[in-house]
Amino acid sequence: MTVLLVAVLALPLLGALLTAALPARADRTARAVGTGFAALTLLAALPLAAGDRGWFAYTTESPAIRPWHQVDLPWVPGLDLRFHLGVDGISYPLVVLTALLVLLCCGYTLWRVPDGGPGRLLVALLLVVEVGLLGTFLALDMVLFLVFFEVVLLPMYAMIAGWGGADRRRAARKFALYTLLGSVLLLVGVFTVVTAAGTADLVALTGGTGLSRGTQLAAFTLLALAFAVKSPLWPLHTWLPDAHTQAPTVGSVVLAGVLLKMGTYGLIRVAVGVAPEGARWAAPVLGVLAVAAILVGSLVCLAQDELKRLIAYSSVGHMGFVLLGVATLTATGLQAALIGNIAHGVITGLLFFLAGAVKDRTGTGLLAELSGLRETAPRLAGLLAFAAVASLGLPGLAGFWGEAFAVVAAVQVGGPFWTTLAVLAAVGGALTAAYLLRLLRRVTHGRPTPAVAPLGAALARTELAAWAPLVLLALVIGLAPGLVLGMAGDPVQALVERVTSR
Repeated sequence: MTVLLVAVLALPLLGALLTAALPARADRTARAVGTGFAALTLLAALPLAAGDRGWFAYTTESPAIRPWHQVDLPWVPGLDLRFHLGVDGISYPLVVLTALLVLLCCGYTLWRVPDGGPGRLLVALLLVVEVGLLGTFLALDMVLFLVFFEVVLLPMYAMIAGWGGADRRRAARKFALYTLLGSVLLLVGVFTVVTAAGTADLVALTGGTGLSRGTQLAAFTLLALAFAVKSPLWPLHTWLPDAHTQAPTVGSVVLAGVLLKMGTYGLIRVAVGVAPEGARWAAPVLGVLAVAAILVGSLVCLAQDELKRLIAYSSVGHMGFVLLGVATLTATGLQAALIGNIAHGVITGLLFFLAGAVKDRTGTGLLAELSGLRETAPRLAGLLAFAAVASLGLPGLAGFWGEAFAVVAAVQVGGPFWTTLAVLAAVGGALTAAYLLRLLRRVTHGRPTPAVAPLGAALARTELAAWAPLVLLALVIGLAPGLVLGMAGDPVQALVERVTSR
């Protein structure tokens, strides 16, 4: 299994190099090669849940939290830095989600390549982004985590600037500037911890081992701000709508589906895990910011008139529920955050695929110009309706569990403060339903507009192949949440006990 950990990173890197190296005349072949390597990466990631340790044998008695499988080799011996990778029940669902979404995006390019550059280079960039994402979720050394965290920046910038919409360069610059701000904060936070503790090993650092209270407060502030930019969390979210609106469809899917999860995962694994005293100190502030994100994101969505921009702002609200779960510092809350991450990746990835399909066919994303979609493209309208009701948290679909149990966790903490936050978050959930139902009423109902009228009912096989796994996952996770929660239960409980033990 340790070979598979390395293969999960090596395969997309090799695929990116081969795809980019093929000549321009073999562009479609290169895209197929890249898609093949993405498929191999998913096949390598799936068996990581198996092995001698079974489904994540976590222990709260050991001073170190032990992953299912790990690779721990010297990296920079002079600085005591190690190439330490590992997978557990917190990271495994995100690893599989990343591999799946990148595969679907690479496969989607076989049907359609956006204007702006060769398709093989777009696929190569997707695979480099995959390396950074998977490395972030697998890294168990803080400096290695930082390196992989930064790998994503340049290829994502190039994807937006090269294949995006009319205002793509401004959106790409804004994305880069905000991300660089977060990177600086993360760099300072990492070296604050490493210098004080004398180690960069996340396994040894979990629980705040070797860190004074003052160091933990400073480290948590720096790390939480860095991850808040990437998530993004209100009020550091303003780069997100522009990036989503201008990015190509596959860029938007990866950005919403897994890139945002780097921030929320880092908040749980690194910020809360390494600086638990800082987390307890900042929990009320995080709770307030979470509820503000839920309400502000929902209210802005109610006023939006552009499809991709509305879906982008919806991510602010959904990430608010994830942050609320983390802020409670309870097992229920962290479980809600983890399943909320996965559900958001699946559902919002599907929404951006569908929004891209609508925009490609009609040439517009304005809601006022998309009326009557169910009359001219009923299958597309039906899939959009399914994704929207999944996103609003309909029971039985994936979006329900994270949002509902984030509110439950806040109620369980108790007291007037957290109960008030829970009530406000529930109001935000109602507003989420309002703006998504408004979206469906304006786009799928009514008389067909001139942009929608010429549409046919046919959907490309490649499109259906890209969307079908996400539709299935939204159903499966909604009906059997234990598939995600079961493997994360023990590690979350171990983390909570270590966070609250002092």
